[in-house]
Amino acid sequence: MELRRDVFQAIADPTRRAILTLVALQAMTPGAIADNFDSSRQTISKHIQILTECELLQQQQNGREIYYHFNAKKMKEIADFIEPFRNMWEDRFNKLEAVMKKYKSK
Repeated sequence: MELRRDVFQAIADPTRRAILTLVALQAMTPGAIADNFDSSRQTISKHIQILTECELLQQQQNGREIYYHFNAKKMKEIADFIEPFRNMWEDRFNKLEAVMKKYKSK
C-alpha cells in the first residue's frame, strides 16, 4: 500500500508555504530554493520532497539540473475543496454582523 502525504499537513508548514511562493514565481533548483532560507540544504530538501510527494511541486530535469515547478492544477484542487467552507463561514460572519448592527442601532 502506497502511503501518501496529506496535502493540508504539507501546506500547514510555513517553510513549505514559503517554498511554494518562491517556486510559483519561477522554476528553481533545490540549491536556489535553499539559498532563500537559513535552514540547512538537507532540511529544505526534505520540505521539497514532501511538496513533491503531495504533487504541489513537479520536477523537471534540464541537463544535470533538476528544476521544481509549481503545480497550479493541484493547488486549484485544494482551493476548490476549501471554497464551500469559506462560503459557509462568510455567510455566518455576515449573519453575525447583521445581528450586531441590529443591536447596535437600538
